[in-house]
Amino acid sequence: MPVPKSEFDSLPPCDFYTPAELLEADQMYTVYEIARLLQGLEPDAEIDRETEDVLLDWAIPWIMTNADELVVAEPRNDDEPGYYGLAE
Repeated sequence: MPVPKSEFDSLPPCDFYTPAELLEADQMYTVYEIARLLQGLEPDAEIDRETEDVLLDWAIPWIMTNADELVVAEPRNDDEPGYYGLAE
């Protein structure tokens, strides 16, 4: 159910990090690590599975939206996810 804007004390703009603001130029990251970084967490922060699922809901569209600024590396083996990094 929609809620009136007047019920909130503050309504800052919906602003996301750019890839250059979020990622180190010489590093590659999994979608899980990017999800944590988008929330201000360390890439290796311990979080529960339910929280990780919610964070992935933010990270996947962010990766798709910023695809032109990213490069992709295939997993190094079958039990590893792919990696994303800044395009040069």
